Amino acid sequence: MKDKIDTRFHHPNAVDLKLKGFNVHQIESTVSKLPTYRRRDFYKITLATSHMIIHYADQGIEVDGSFLFFSNPHVPYSVELLSEKNIGYGCWFTEAFLKKSERLESLQESPLFKIGGTPVLTINSEQKEFIESLFKKMLSEQNTDYLFKDELIRNYIHLIIHEALKVQPSDHFVKHKTASSRLTALFLELLERQFPIESPQQPLQLRTPSNYANRLCVSINHLNRSVKEITGKPTTTHITERVISEAKALLQHTDWSIAEVAYALGFDYTTYFNNYFKRVTGTIPKSFRA
Repeated sequence: MKDKIDTRFHHPNAVDLKLKGFNVHQIESTVSKLPTYRRRDFYKITLATSHMIIHYADQGIEVDGSFLFFSNPHVPYSVELLSEKNIGYGCWFTEAFLKKSERLESLQESPLFKIGGTPVLTINSEQKEFIESLFKKMLSEQNTDYLFKDELIRNYIHLIIHEALKVQPSDHFVKHKTASSRLTALFLELLERQFPIESPQQPLQLRTPSNYANRLCVSINHLNRSVKEITGKPTTTHITERVISEAKALLQHTDWSIAEVAYALGFDYTTYFNNYFKRVTGTIPKSFRA
Protein backbone atom coordinates (compact mmCIF):
# COMPACT_ATOMS: atom_id res chain seq x y z
CA MET A 1 0.00 0.00 0.00
CA LYS A 2 1.41 3.35 -0.96
CA ASP A 3 2.17 5.96 1.68
CA LYS A 4 1.75 9.67 1.33
CA ILE A 5 3.85 12.50 2.64
CA ASP A 6 3.22 16.22 2.64
CA THR A 7 4.41 18.76 0.11
CA ARG A 8 7.77 19.35 1.73
CA PHE A 9 10.64 16.89 1.55
CA HIS A 10 11.83 18.63 4.70
CA HIS A 11 10.98 22.06 6.08
CA PRO A 12 13.86 24.53 6.41
CA ASN A 13 14.39 26.58 9.51
CA ALA A 14 12.38 29.74 8.84
CA VAL A 15 14.74 31.89 10.89
CA ASP A 16 17.76 30.70 8.91
CA LEU A 17 16.00 31.47 5.64
CA LYS A 18 15.06 34.93 6.84
CA LEU A 19 18.54 35.77 8.09
CA LYS A 20 20.72 34.09 5.47
CA GLY A 21 18.50 33.62 2.44
CA PHE A 22 19.38 29.96 2.09
CA ASN A 23 19.33 26.68 3.95
CA VAL A 24 20.68 23.23 3.12
CA HIS A 25 19.59 19.97 4.72
CA GLN A 26 20.17 16.30 4.37
CA ILE A 27 16.95 14.37 3.79
CA GLU A 28 16.04 11.02 5.26
CA SER A 29 12.29 10.77 5.56
CA THR A 30 9.76 8.03 6.10
CA VAL A 31 6.97 10.43 7.12
CA SER A 32 3.46 9.36 6.15
CA LYS A 33 0.95 12.19 5.82
CA LEU A 34 -1.74 13.27 3.44
CA PRO A 35 -0.33 15.63 0.81
CA THR A 36 -1.29 19.25 1.44
CA TYR A 37 -0.54 22.60 -0.16
CA ARG A 38 1.47 24.69 2.29
CA ARG A 39 3.19 28.04 2.64
CA ARG A 40 6.24 28.21 0.43
CA ASP A 41 7.99 31.54 -0.10
CA PHE A 42 11.32 30.23 -1.37
CA TYR A 43 12.83 28.38 -4.30
CA LYS A 44 13.92 24.83 -3.72
CA ILE A 45 16.20 22.27 -5.35
CA THR A 46 15.95 18.69 -4.13
CA LEU A 47 18.24 15.78 -4.91
CA ALA A 48 16.51 12.58 -3.85
CA THR A 49 16.51 8.84 -4.33
CA SER A 50 13.08 7.34 -3.90
CA HIS A 51 9.98 6.03 -5.64
CA MET A 52 7.25 8.65 -5.58
CA ILE A 53 4.69 10.62 -7.54
CA ILE A 54 5.06 14.39 -7.44
CA HIS A 55 1.69 16.05 -8.02
CA TYR A 56 2.70 19.33 -9.61
CA ALA A 57 -0.10 21.75 -10.58
CA ASP A 58 -2.32 19.70 -12.92
CA GLN A 59 0.03 16.80 -13.59
CA GLY A 60 1.63 13.90 -11.79
CA ILE A 61 5.28 12.93 -12.29
CA GLU A 62 6.33 9.44 -11.24
CA VAL A 63 10.02 8.92 -10.46
CA ASP A 64 11.80 5.80 -9.27
CA GLY A 65 15.48 6.20 -8.50
CA SER A 66 17.61 9.34 -8.31
CA PHE A 67 16.23 12.65 -9.51
CA LEU A 68 16.35 16.43 -9.17
CA PHE A 69 13.23 18.43 -8.36
CA PHE A 70 12.99 22.20 -8.84
CA SER A 71 10.15 24.21 -7.28
CA ASN A 72 9.32 27.90 -7.12
CA PRO A 73 7.06 29.82 -4.73
CA HIS A 74 4.19 30.06 -7.21
CA VAL A 75 3.42 26.43 -8.05
CA PRO A 76 1.76 24.24 -5.41
CA TYR A 77 2.65 20.55 -5.30
CA SER A 78 2.32 17.48 -3.14
CA VAL A 79 4.31 14.26 -2.87
CA GLU A 80 3.03 10.70 -2.79
CA LEU A 81 5.71 8.35 -1.44
CA LEU A 82 5.62 4.87 -2.97
CA SER A 83 8.76 3.47 -1.33
CA GLU A 84 9.76 3.13 2.31
CA LYS A 85 12.41 5.82 2.25
CA ASN A 86 13.20 9.16 0.72
CA ILE A 87 16.87 10.14 1.02
CA GLY A 88 18.97 12.92 -0.41
CA TYR A 89 19.56 16.66 0.02
CA GLY A 90 17.51 19.83 -0.23
CA CYS A 91 18.53 23.44 -0.76
CA TRP A 92 16.09 26.32 -0.14
CA PHE A 93 16.83 29.90 -1.08
CA THR A 94 14.92 33.16 -1.31
CA GLU A 95 14.68 35.40 -4.33
CA ALA A 96 16.53 38.09 -2.39
CA PHE A 97 19.46 35.72 -1.89
CA LEU A 98 19.85 35.22 -5.64
CA LYS A 99 19.21 38.87 -6.48
CA LYS A 100 22.81 39.48 -5.55
CA SER A 101 23.68 37.48 -8.62
CA GLU A 102 23.42 39.01 -12.09
CA ARG A 103 22.14 35.65 -13.32
CA LEU A 104 18.77 35.86 -11.55
CA GLU A 105 16.85 36.67 -14.73
CA SER A 106 18.11 33.56 -16.51
CA LEU A 107 17.10 31.51 -13.47
CA GLN A 108 13.53 32.83 -13.48
CA GLU A 109 13.23 32.09 -17.18
CA SER A 110 14.79 28.67 -16.79
CA PRO A 111 12.63 25.69 -17.82
CA LEU A 112 13.55 24.23 -14.45
CA PHE A 113 11.73 26.86 -12.38
CA LYS A 114 9.22 28.64 -14.59
CA ILE A 115 5.54 27.79 -14.44
CA GLY A 116 4.80 25.21 -17.10
CA GLY A 117 8.45 24.16 -17.21
CA THR A 118 10.18 20.87 -16.45
CA PRO A 119 10.55 20.55 -12.68
CA VAL A 120 11.72 16.92 -12.43
CA LEU A 121 14.84 15.40 -13.99
CA THR A 122 15.94 11.80 -13.59
CA ILE A 123 19.72 11.43 -13.31
CA ASN A 124 22.23 8.60 -13.60
CA SER A 125 24.73 7.51 -10.95
CA GLU A 126 27.54 9.69 -12.33
CA GLN A 127 25.37 12.80 -12.37
CA LYS A 128 24.07 12.00 -8.92
CA GLU A 129 27.60 11.65 -7.53
CA PHE A 130 28.68 15.03 -8.89
CA ILE A 131 25.53 16.90 -7.78
CA GLU A 132 25.63 15.20 -4.38
CA SER A 133 29.18 16.49 -3.93
CA LEU A 134 27.89 20.06 -4.49
CA PHE A 135 25.17 19.63 -1.88
CA LYS A 136 27.75 18.30 0.57
CA LYS A 137 29.95 21.33 -0.07
CA MET A 138 27.01 23.65 0.63
CA LEU A 139 26.12 21.69 3.73
CA SER A 140 29.61 21.99 5.16
CA GLU A 141 29.98 25.62 4.09
CA GLN A 142 26.77 27.13 5.46
CA ASN A 143 27.91 27.06 9.09
CA THR A 144 31.43 28.38 8.51
CA ASP A 145 32.67 31.90 9.17
CA TYR A 146 34.08 32.31 5.67
CA LEU A 147 33.49 35.92 4.63
CA PHE A 148 32.32 35.11 1.08
CA LYS A 149 30.36 31.94 1.79
CA ASP A 150 27.11 33.41 0.42
CA GLU A 151 28.72 33.95 -2.96
CA LEU A 152 30.31 30.52 -2.82
CA ILE A 153 26.95 28.87 -2.15
CA ARG A 154 25.33 30.88 -4.95
CA ASN A 155 27.98 29.48 -7.27
CA TYR A 156 27.22 25.93 -6.10
CA ILE A 157 23.50 26.53 -6.77
CA HIS A 158 24.24 27.73 -10.29
CA LEU A 159 26.51 24.75 -10.90
CA ILE A 160 23.63 22.44 -9.98
CA ILE A 161 21.29 24.37 -12.28
CA HIS A 162 23.70 24.23 -15.22
CA GLU A 163 24.32 20.54 -14.66
CA ALA A 164 20.57 19.97 -14.65
CA LEU A 165 20.13 21.87 -17.91
CA LYS A 166 22.28 19.22 -19.57
CA VAL A 167 19.92 16.47 -18.46
CA GLN A 168 16.95 15.26 -20.49
CA PRO A 169 13.60 15.96 -18.80
CA SER A 170 11.60 13.19 -17.19
CA ASP A 171 9.18 11.45 -19.53
CA HIS A 172 6.97 10.16 -16.71
CA PHE A 173 4.42 12.94 -16.70
CA VAL A 174 0.89 11.80 -16.01
CA LYS A 175 -1.73 14.31 -17.11
CA HIS A 176 -4.81 14.54 -14.94
CA LYS A 177 -7.54 13.32 -17.29
CA THR A 178 -10.76 14.80 -15.99
CA ALA A 179 -12.01 18.35 -16.31
CA SER A 180 -12.65 18.39 -12.56
CA SER A 181 -9.05 17.50 -11.71
CA ARG A 182 -7.76 20.13 -14.12
CA LEU A 183 -10.00 22.84 -12.67
CA THR A 184 -9.16 21.82 -9.11
CA ALA A 185 -5.44 22.00 -9.84
CA LEU A 186 -5.87 25.47 -11.33
CA PHE A 187 -7.86 26.60 -8.29
CA LEU A 188 -5.26 25.28 -5.85
CA GLU A 189 -2.48 26.90 -7.85
CA LEU A 190 -4.33 30.23 -7.94
CA LEU A 191 -5.00 29.99 -4.21
CA GLU A 192 -1.33 29.39 -3.46
CA ARG A 193 -0.25 32.29 -5.65
CA GLN A 194 -2.03 34.72 -3.33
CA PHE A 195 0.59 34.02 -0.66
CA PRO A 196 2.74 34.95 1.12
CA ILE A 197 1.37 38.36 2.06
CA GLU A 198 4.35 40.70 1.91
CA SER A 199 2.84 43.93 3.23
CA PRO A 200 -0.34 45.24 4.89
CA GLN A 201 -0.46 47.72 2.02
CA GLN A 202 -0.93 44.84 -0.43
CA PRO A 203 -3.89 42.93 1.02
CA LEU A 204 -5.26 39.62 -0.15
CA GLN A 205 -7.27 40.09 -3.34
CA LEU A 206 -9.19 36.81 -3.66
CA ARG A 207 -11.15 35.97 -0.53
CA THR A 208 -14.29 34.06 -1.56
CA PRO A 209 -15.16 31.11 -3.83
CA SER A 210 -16.92 33.54 -6.16
CA ASN A 211 -13.70 35.58 -6.48
CA TYR A 212 -11.86 32.44 -7.63
CA ALA A 213 -14.69 31.32 -9.91
CA ASN A 214 -14.70 34.70 -11.62
CA ARG A 215 -10.94 34.64 -12.09
CA LEU A 216 -11.11 31.11 -13.53
CA CYS A 217 -14.08 32.04 -15.74
CA VAL A 218 -16.37 29.29 -14.44
CA SER A 219 -19.56 29.30 -12.41
CA ILE A 220 -19.20 29.07 -8.66
CA ASN A 221 -21.31 25.90 -8.60
CA HIS A 222 -19.04 24.23 -11.16
CA LEU A 223 -15.94 25.20 -9.19
CA ASN A 224 -17.36 23.99 -5.87
CA ARG A 225 -18.55 20.72 -7.38
CA SER A 226 -15.17 19.99 -9.02
CA VAL A 227 -13.08 20.86 -5.97
CA LYS A 228 -15.30 18.77 -3.66
CA GLU A 229 -15.19 15.83 -6.09
CA ILE A 230 -11.39 15.79 -6.34
CA THR A 231 -10.31 16.81 -2.83
CA GLY A 232 -13.26 15.82 -0.66
CA LYS A 233 -13.42 19.36 0.73
CA PRO A 234 -15.43 22.36 -0.47
CA THR A 235 -13.77 25.43 -1.95
CA THR A 236 -14.54 27.48 1.15
CA THR A 237 -12.64 25.05 3.37
CA HIS A 238 -9.50 25.27 1.23
CA ILE A 239 -9.62 29.06 1.31
CA THR A 240 -10.27 29.17 5.05
CA GLU A 241 -7.42 26.78 5.84
CA ARG A 242 -4.98 28.76 3.72
CA VAL A 243 -6.05 32.12 5.17
CA ILE A 244 -5.73 30.78 8.72
CA SER A 245 -2.31 29.29 7.89
CA GLU A 246 -1.16 32.68 6.63
CA ALA A 247 -2.71 34.44 9.62
CA LYS A 248 -0.74 32.21 11.99
CA ALA A 249 2.48 32.85 10.07
CA LEU A 250 1.95 36.61 10.16
CA LEU A 251 1.08 36.60 13.85
CA GLN A 252 4.15 34.53 14.70
CA HIS A 253 6.77 35.95 12.35
CA THR A 254 5.94 39.65 11.92
CA ASP A 255 5.54 42.63 14.22
CA TRP A 256 2.41 43.79 12.42
CA SER A 257 -0.46 44.81 14.64
CA ILE A 258 -3.50 42.54 14.67
CA ALA A 259 -5.39 45.27 12.80
CA GLU A 260 -2.71 45.22 10.09
CA VAL A 261 -2.83 41.42 9.87
CA ALA A 262 -6.62 41.58 9.58
CA TYR A 263 -6.47 44.16 6.79
CA ALA A 264 -3.72 42.27 4.95
CA LEU A 265 -5.96 39.18 4.88
CA GLY A 266 -8.93 41.08 3.49
CA PHE A 267 -10.93 41.86 6.63
CA ASP A 268 -12.37 45.36 6.80
CA TYR A 269 -12.70 45.27 10.58
CA THR A 270 -10.48 43.69 13.23
CA THR A 271 -13.58 42.33 14.99
CA TYR A 272 -14.48 40.30 11.90
CA PHE A 273 -10.98 38.84 11.80
CA ASN A 274 -11.02 38.03 15.53
CA ASN A 275 -14.34 36.20 15.21
CA TYR A 276 -13.21 34.35 12.07
CA PHE A 277 -9.92 33.27 13.65
CA LYS A 278 -11.62 32.11 16.86
CA ARG A 279 -14.29 30.18 15.00
CA VAL A 280 -11.66 28.20 13.11
CA THR A 281 -8.90 27.83 15.72
CA GLY A 282 -10.76 28.11 19.01
CA THR A 283 -8.65 31.06 20.19
CA ILE A 284 -8.34 34.76 19.37
CA PRO A 285 -5.36 36.18 17.45
CA LYS A 286 -3.97 38.00 20.48
CA SER A 287 -3.86 34.79 22.55
CA PHE A 288 -2.33 32.84 19.65
CA ARG A 289 0.45 35.42 19.26
CA ALA A 290 1.15 35.41 23.01
